[in-house]
Amino acid sequence: MRSRDADLLIIPGLGGSDPDHWQSRWQAKLPNAVRVEQADWNRPVAAEWEARIAEAVAGCERPVVAIAHSLGVVAFVRALKRTGGERIAGAFLVAPPGEAALAELPQVDPAFRPYPTDPLTCRSLLVASHDDPFANIEETATLSAAWGSAFVDAGNAGHINVESGHGPWPEGLMTFGGFLSRL
Repeated sequence: MRSRDADLLIIPGLGGSDPDHWQSRWQAKLPNAVRVEQADWNRPVAAEWEARIAEAVAGCERPVVAIAHSLGVVAFVRALKRTGGERIAGAFLVAPPGEAALAELPQVDPAFRPYPTDPLTCRSLLVASHDDPFANIEETATLSAAWGSAFVDAGNAGHINVESGHGPWPEGLMTFGGFLSRL
């Protein structure tokens, strides 16, 4: 599949993705990429985030490829039940937080946990880092296996965000391109 053959949904995590974040940069580069907007980026409510993602999927005309980061990964996976999954061609999932780390953030609705562990209904690739302050690589690899996602070990890349030096993240864009070509 080529990017122009799909509707690309950018799904940021807690706080949204600022203009320097790789998701915002990719959205600016890819003409058919649309951000799933949330009512409150800083005090996320699981049901609301899931509903917004399901609405965005329903509004797409072509096969959907999700590009989710951090809490956006969890919200997307939870929203799959609402969408039925048949319109989703693929999911590029980056740096989901561990459940224990998420539990330590009082502004995040506890209803995001526990994470679904059933296989996803679409092809997916999960990228994770060894030194992500919000996730343990072994826990993330186990989650990837449960979801049936291909797993990419990004080495020591932090939370794969601006703070960890991943503004444009060209390696990620190449990995995404390879994933897209296999859909």
